[in-house]
Amino acid sequence: MHDNESISDMFTRFTTIINSLKNLGKSYHNQELVRKILRCLPKSWTPKVTAIEEAKDLSTLPLEQLLGSLMTHETTMKNHENVEVKKKKSIAFKASKEDSESDEDGDVALITSQF
Repeated sequence: MHDNESISDMFTRFTTIINSLKNLGKSYHNQELVRKILRCLPKSWTPKVTAIEEAKDLSTLPLEQLLGSLMTHETTMKNHENVEVKKKKSIAFKASKEDSESDEDGDVALITSQF
């Protein structure tokens, strides 16, 4: 998997390679395909790969289910990145203090104008 490549793009490329190999007479079992995909993921995906390996039986895990799980994780990671970016942005306002005398002068002017 290339840097900044999505799971769906990687899977499309992977499928193209596997289909080309099939045309040349080389075929793989589902378990081998699942392991190859898990092996090609970047190091940032290591926790997810470990979780999948421990929680699921890789010999019976369908390729489509693996793809769905990885795409869900990718979406979650992107959402967390967006939240972190939003948290880093902050707005600061400059505070100013007005003299209370000017408020009193305004109040006096209002009273006199009404009188």
